Amino acid sequence: MKALLLDGKKVAGHIKEDVARQVEELKSRNILPRLVVVLVGKDPASEVYVRNKARACEKLGIQSETIHLDEKTGEEELLRQIRLLNEERSVHGILVQLPLPGHMDSDKVIAAINPDKDVDCFHPRNVGLLMQGHPYLLPCTPAGIVEILKYYTIDTQGKHIVILGRSNIVGKPLANMLVQKNKWANATVTLAHSRTKNIRELCVQADILVAAIGKPAFVTADMVKEGATVIDVGINRVDDGDSPRGYRLSGDVHFETVAQKAAAITPVPGGVGPMTIAMLMQNTVTAARYISGIKEQI
Repeated sequence: MKALLLDGKKVAGHIKEDVARQVEELKSRNILPRLVVVLVGKDPASEVYVRNKARACEKLGIQSETIHLDEKTGEEELLRQIRLLNEERSVHGILVQLPLPGHMDSDKVIAAINPDKDVDCFHPRNVGLLMQGHPYLLPCTPAGIVEILKYYTIDTQGKHIVILGRSNIVGKPLANMLVQKNKWANATVTLAHSRTKNIRELCVQADILVAAIGKPAFVTADMVKEGATVIDVGINRVDDGDSPRGYRLSGDVHFETVAQKAAAITPVPGGVGPMTIAMLMQNTVTAARYISGIKEQI
């Protein structure tokens, strides 16, 4: 492998250290940052994510709570729970774990969250502020990607960045962040997706290629320009009879071959994944500061 390994776990560690410092400063002002996660049903992947979030909160001194609702819970009951959390002054962050069961309208549920407490940055108000270049909170995974680029001083100014995937969680918000007028943006962004023609031809033009398409090993070496930076957002379970668990984790990039051609690459696991939780912790502290009326940085 010749590519520089972009160690998201290491970067996340530095961010968490700063978050822990901010938490202690808030506690000295009698403010205890508090995050509440609402989980509906028993999706195994969601349960793992929620446990990881709770563990991260505990380590950093953030109070956390999980409200676990049955899969058959009605949408109105979920909205009632959100209204209660909106009104509870001790709650600074509200996160409804997606995906929701099919009988619930995710857009309606997200819009019901108090945007001041929307630590996922999915609420229409926060998405609009992000697009305008005046964000209050930042979407966790896109913000984590930008923090990795910052840490390793990978320049985005005037670079062509191709993003594979147009989800509201990664592709669209990341594109919005990278076209803003600031030092770690100012890029020319192409957003490609399942209906894009000639994806390979687009990818080989990218100075920075971000794969968030949800298909294991989709990006192969012939799709990557020599010396490009490759950010792999995918986390896919692939059947593997040789693994004790019966499966292995694969990114959206064929790591072994692409690493021979790229200048820098994120691994899976250990790349973007740890950054998502680190940025959620930062958002929770930012929300606690804002809701408590603290305007200065701490």
